[in-house]
Amino acid sequence: MQPATELIPHLFRTEHRKIIAVLCKLFGIEHIELAEDIASETFLSAAETWGLKGLPANPVAWLYAVAKNSARDHFRRDSIFRGKIAKDIRHSSNSIQEIEVDLSDENINDSQLQMMFAVCHPSIPQEAQIGLALNILCGFGAEEIADAFLTNKETIYKRLARAKEKLKTAQIKIELSDSAAINDRLQTVLSALYLLFNEGYYSRSQNEHLRKDLCLEAMRLNYLLVGNKSTDTSAANALLALMCFHASRFDARIDADGQLILYEDQDISLWNEELMQKGEYYLNMAAKGDKLSKYHLEAAIAWWHTQKEDTHEKWVEILKLYNQLLIIAYSPAAALNRTYALAKAHGKEQAIIEAEKLGIGENYHYYSLLGYLYTGIDDAKTKHYLQLSLSLARSVQEMDVIKKKLAVLA
Repeated sequence: MQPATELIPHLFRTEHRKIIAVLCKLFGIEHIELAEDIASETFLSAAETWGLKGLPANPVAWLYAVAKNSARDHFRRDSIFRGKIAKDIRHSSNSIQEIEVDLSDENINDSQLQMMFAVCHPSIPQEAQIGLALNILCGFGAEEIADAFLTNKETIYKRLARAKEKLKTAQIKIELSDSAAINDRLQTVLSALYLLFNEGYYSRSQNEHLRKDLCLEAMRLNYLLVGNKSTDTSAANALLALMCFHASRFDARIDADGQLILYEDQDISLWNEELMQKGEYYLNMAAKGDKLSKYHLEAAIAWWHTQKEDTHEKWVEILKLYNQLLIIAYSPAAALNRTYALAKAHGKEQAIIEAEKLGIGENYHYYSLLGYLYTGIDDAKTKHYLQLSLSLARSVQEMDVIKKKLAVLA
């Protein structure tokens, strides 16, 4: 059995967020600080008790029992709190002992799903939505969030405080209301999960190019969406398929030294077949809808990237999908990726013409692409663009990739 010093941090990441979600649903979002205090007190008690007496037979059940008792204690000793909240709590009773803190798996999942929609309320800025999701729904601390966004803890503390205050003042409810309201909010929720996954997959951390923990949290929350009939939409399935396909190449994307491995250099034997199959399952589920989202197209592109044969047909199909994607959801990143697919499908010369029309400029990925396109055609331009790319690289891993290319060129 794990010692308490190892188990508690793990349980903090997995259970702390569940306790907060359930208590916020019970008390109301305006009392989020109280929910956080009770959850933190629960883990402080675990650290003190388990350190002296050893681990209980069922540590998770122990945590839930303490959290329930702590919530009841707050009612018992705080008459003002009890007076303001008790009348609003569903199934509330004059007897403190009868107040139900439901920590069943079903209520935990429902509470986290409803909290996701509260956190992703349109009145909250998008970067704050992701910060709140990481903090409340994923159990990340301010320092971890600061690292993900390349900023400092103080900035994150302020951002979270403002977002939580907005949750209160806007009187945002923790609930899944009618289907029309769910559909209106779902796009915001999917965007937040998409950005959260990308924060991990294309990590901006100075020390890591891939943050698996962020990716896995985005996938976990997406599983909650497709597991509920109210939010099990075609777009939600498409996004989960996209995440599965990308996640299937995690182990091939980074080497033992933490260095980034480009797609064409990856060891395909390291691709995860189980995740590829899950991706195909969710992509098939996504096909049952009648609306085509950017997640459908990106998932289809990602599926082609899991096809191990590097054929002309593969890149022609990928190019077609990027052409569709740029029509419904243009982005500079998609335009760059489409140009790479064009080079693979129809040659670098044609891709160079398209790339220079983009004129993105001052962008690491753009100059890196131009360096690739001119390789074997004009070494001087290749070197020029690779050096520009190196000057704009954001991480040690990106710099190392460019330096290797320059070394080969030399």
